[in-house]
Amino acid sequence: MNLPSFIWLWKIAAWSMGLSLLAYLILAVTGINLFSRRNNEHPQPNWLRTAHYTTGWVMVALVLLLLAIGVVGTLGHFGSLGHSGHLIAGCSVVVLVLLSAASSTQISPSQPWARAVHVGTNIVLLVGFTWVSLTGWQVVQKYLP
Repeated sequence: MNLPSFIWLWKIAAWSMGLSLLAYLILAVTGINLFSRRNNEHPQPNWLRTAHYTTGWVMVALVLLLLAIGVVGTLGHFGSLGHSGHLIAGCSVVVLVLLSAASSTQISPSQPWARAVHVGTNIVLLVGFTWVSLTGWQVVQKYLP
């Protein structure tokens, strides 16, 4: 298939990536706020935890959309996967996001490991998002005239 038939797909991917990075930033701000309030024994506003959870699930959806777009777009354009390091970077980010989401559902006073896994995964996710952004930019350069 030729590139013009996929341009709409790449636009969706670009928006999804930008929104994923925005979601990550919002999650960092709300997560740090939750941590600070918990450690300083300040009450948490009801909306803060809800905003953090909702933004997290939106980011999961966006990352899964990006995975689908990447697989469909690459198969449609090249006929196979694995033409760059972007596949490994993207799959790594997907795994990290899913691990973060899964560990978040386990956070409770009786399971302190879950919070450590969640926070640690999100710190590593910063490296993952940086890696996938850099390799993604290299992929984009292949498609630009």
